[in-house]
Amino acid sequence: MSMNNTLTFLKNFIRHPTQVGAVAPSSPGLVKTMVEWFDWDSARNVVEFGPGTGVFTEGIVQRLHPDAKFFAIERSAELVAATRSRCPSVTVYEDSVTNVVELCRRESMPHVDAVICGLPWASFSDSLQGEIMDSMLEVLRPGGQFATFAYWQGLALPAGQRFSLG
Repeated sequence: MSMNNTLTFLKNFIRHPTQVGAVAPSSPGLVKTMVEWFDWDSARNVVEFGPGTGVFTEGIVQRLHPDAKFFAIERSAELVAATRSRCPSVTVYEDSVTNVVELCRRESMPHVDAVICGLPWASFSDSLQGEIMDSMLEVLRPGGQFATFAYWQGLALPAGQRFSLG
């Protein structure tokens, strides 16, 4: 992980703490755990929510089936640029994930087989969490795969309570 990407991530966290939920990009161990969970042999339509600087994006690209379609959605222009720089073959939209239905239409994806999500759920209001989940479920095929993660400290926040394991 380059120092430049770490500084870009930190700068975005300071500017937009409710949109960027960590002070540094995800670790290689977290990336490995998340991407190994998916059935890449059968996933042909894949979307990433909140790629940040592209650490998950890079892991996804390495595992995608050659026939798969893939795009990512990120709100921060600076993080979009970082992801595009890291993974130039990937389409990265500067948009809200709540617009995933329209973006899937644009990409000619009638459904999505897998969604990998790096969004800071604990910083979102209940209504935004619901809006994101509704949009995701509208495009995720029945039996499709969805994976996200949350940092423990975020679970102490009221909005993070939805993701409590207890």
